[in-house]
Amino acid sequence: MTLTVNIPDDLAVELGAGFKNLGRVALEALAAEAYVKDVLSLEQVRRLLELESRWEAQAALSRLGAWPGQSAEEIVEDARRSFEFRHAVR
Repeated sequence: MTLTVNIPDDLAVELGAGFKNLGRVALEALAAEAYVKDVLSLEQVRRLLELESRWEAQAALSRLGAWPGQSAEEIVEDARRSFEFRHAVR
């Protein structure tokens, strides 16, 4: 699939000056957003970005702020629920 994005000329100049490879930046942003929204898996992100390994995909998502996929608050909340569950089933 080919995706075309129309950018006004004046903004295209500014964006072109600010990014080495604007197409790659847009593709990475799409991959990160799709991963965060559970549209794509880590393996699908790896394939979309044509990376060699899952480690490279994790590094890319981390650089983009989308890995590990949970905020600190969500991790703390998961730990709290796990603790409560363990004590409830005793």
